[in-house]
Amino acid sequence: MKQSSLNLSVESLDKKSKYVYTDEQLIGRFQSGDERAYIELVKRYRDRILNFVFPYLGDIEQAEDVVQDTMLKLYEKKDYYKEIAKFSTWLFTIARNLANTELRKRNRRKITYLSHMTADESQYEIPSVENDIAKGAHDSFVYDRIQEAIKDLPDNYKTVIILRDIQELSYDDISLIIGVPLGTVKSRINRARIQLQAELQDIK
Repeated sequence: MKQSSLNLSVESLDKKSKYVYTDEQLIGRFQSGDERAYIELVKRYRDRILNFVFPYLGDIEQAEDVVQDTMLKLYEKKDYYKEIAKFSTWLFTIARNLANTELRKRNRRKITYLSHMTADESQYEIPSVENDIAKGAHDSFVYDRIQEAIKDLPDNYKTVIILRDIQELSYDDISLIIGVPLGTVKSRINRARIQLQAELQDIK
């Protein structure tokens, strides 16, 4: 009987845990030593974190490095999580901090993707690696234009628009992640949408 219960538990985690366990329950299980719960959390959030940091960084390899570092931090710092906040908010905050660190490193190295572009080209051209990622998943022209428009946003607008319109987080969660008042979050999102609409008005 005990063996059957164990098999059922393993199956639940491996195949159906997203319907059985909340994120908060999974991190609790992981904190108690169940590493299968960690694997499930990685499965749930790996792509979401990548989709968050990729438009923010504009480089797929750097974005993947940030995802890996985020999951490593999750593993190493699991006991830092307290269930006074949503797990997703806590994890996105880690990812955002790591992405900001990567951006600061980039600035110190003085790397620019626009150094060989003309003024006209710089508004629409993006690194070729992004074109490669887009193929097969999205219409390349629309995808590239949207990604470029997001990348051109000021950082404070870029972060909130990705969290709200791509990751579909609540205003309250975004406020907690970036550490600004709720009204500021809503204002930045509105301004970011206005700027994106202006940049993408020819796309219907």
